[in-house]
This record gives sequence, structure tokens and C-alpha cells, in this order.
Amino acid sequence: MERREKKKKGLKLFSFFIILLFFSALAFSYFWKTKSEEWNKSDKKTIIVIDGGLEFSFVNVAEKTVGEFLAAKKLSLSEGDSVFPNEDVPLFSGTRIFVGRAHEMRVAVDGGEQILHTQAMTVGRALEESGIAMDEDDIVKPSRDTFAESGIKVVITRVQIEEQSVDKLIAFPKKTNEDDKLSWRKMIITQKGEKGIDRLTYRVSKHDGQEVNRKLLKTETIKAPVTEITTQGTYVKVGKTHKGAASWYAFTGTMSAANPWLPIGSYVRVTNVENGKSVIVRINDRGPFVLGRIIDLDKVAFQKIASIGAGVIGVTMEEIIN
Repeated sequence: MERREKKKKGLKLFSFFIILLFFSALAFSYFWKTKSEEWNKSDKKTIIVIDGGLEFSFVNVAEKTVGEFLAAKKLSLSEGDSVFPNEDVPLFSGTRIFVGRAHEMRVAVDGGEQILHTQAMTVGRALEESGIAMDEDDIVKPSRDTFAESGIKVVITRVQIEEQSVDKLIAFPKKTNEDDKLSWRKMIITQKGEKGIDRLTYRVSKHDGQEVNRKLLKTETIKAPVTEITTQGTYVKVGKTHKGAASWYAFTGTMSAANPWLPIGSYVRVTNVENGKSVIVRINDRGPFVLGRIIDLDKVAFQKIASIGAGVIGVTMEEIIN
């Protein structure tokens, strides 16, 4: 019986505790709601704004988030500007808002012009952030470490460095052998000449596709030239020999001469009796008609055996019959 009474008493205490806890929760909820409404109505915060490096203080701020605050204060953001913390972050008294202002930079590159909005301090950093593909050899004016002031114009010159190989023909040398058994009129090619090939390797620099410098790095012979060998006949068969004086005149500029009686088109060998030099010429004109002179050499032929200043020289003239 006593045990049953204790159990009833325990149940009553537990029920009382549950009811008390329920009403306490209701009271706390009402109090919290009321206070929250009061706080929301009367919450006036102080906000610090650092805009473009300048600091501003705003008091009695009622807006709840960074975005609401910026809109209320008409602090607009332009292309390239940034704000920290983000616009959806709640405001608390003492919150510091950082607004980064972008400036305009004009970039001439690849035949066109781009307008960048950047907060970078240097030209190089602004170009890196812009995503413009750059090579370390490209030329940037003003230089990459220049302060990126508002309105600055930057010119990028694309630099391309490459090696180029060019094949160049080499002229073949010529060699002439003499054969005293072969007629002087005949010349035989005994070995045909062939041009060689040199390969020249250059380092070529181009600015925006236009070549500005070319430096020779090496030359290698791909094919050596082959010497042309000819055999020149020297056998001269002569007929009558004449002695007298020879003069000169400017006529055709060839190895030719004038004679009063020999057939046009015939050949003679003329030898200077003082120095033994001789020349073979073709008769293509008439003259000289001066006593004692037997031949008038074209200027180029006369120069082979005497100086032009000599004027008239003693010679032997042999008629060639082969």
C-alpha cells in the first residue's frame, strides 16, 4: 500500500515538471520573438567602407547585407570592380567593406585593340590576368613593370625566332688544258662542270610576321662542285708571213682587224717584234691605207700585245691556213 502511494506521488511530480517545462518554453519563445523584432527595428550599425583606397564611415546603418547596403548608398560597381565580403554576407556593426575599382587599359595586339578593365598595379600583371597569350620574347611597350595607370595604351609586338635553311648554288671552277696537236680553232670539253650546293642556316627574327633580322649560323656543303675541264687546241698552220707596222682603232670591240688585201673572214697571227707577244685576229675591215702599215688592229686586240699609248708598233703578220 505504501509502495503504491509513492508511485502515485512520483507520477504527479513528473507531470508537474513537464507542464512547467512547456510553459517555460512558450514564455521564452514569446520573449525571443519580441526582442528580435525590437532588435530588428532598432539595430543601427556602423560600417566602414574602403573604396579605391579611400576610407569612409557610415553610422546608423539599418541594411542587413552588403548588397543591400551598397544599393542603399548607391555605391555601384562597374566592369572589373570587386567587393569584399560578397554582397549576400550579413552586416554587423564594425564590418569593413572593401571596394576595388578597376581602371581602363587599351592593348594593341595581333592587329587589333582590346580594352581591359583591371585592378592590377603593373602592365605585366594586367596582361597576365587578361588571358592574352604572351611569349617571353614578345615586346611590350611600355615595359611590363610599368605602373598601369588609367587610360594607358600598351602595344604588344609578337616576336618569332626561327631557324631557316636556304640552299645556294656554287659556281663550278674551270680549267683549260692546251694541246699542241689540236687545231687552234677547236676546244673540247673533257669533263663537264657541275654546280655544287651550300646549305646556309640562318636565325630569323620576325616582328608581327615581318622579318627584321637574319643572322647566318652555319654553312655546310651538301654537294661539292665539279670542275669543268676543257682542252684548247694550239696548233696553228701558217702560210705567208708579212712584216710591217701595226696601228689600232676602235671599231667592233672584238678580236678583229683591218687589212688592205687579205680576204674578209680570214685569220692572221700578229706578233709584236719587241716583246714577242702575239694575238690571232679575224680580218673584218679594210685598211690601213698608210705606207708601211700592214694591219690596223681593233683596240682590244692591240692591247693584248702593246700599250695603247704606243700607237704604232712593228709586227710580223702570218696568214693562218688551218
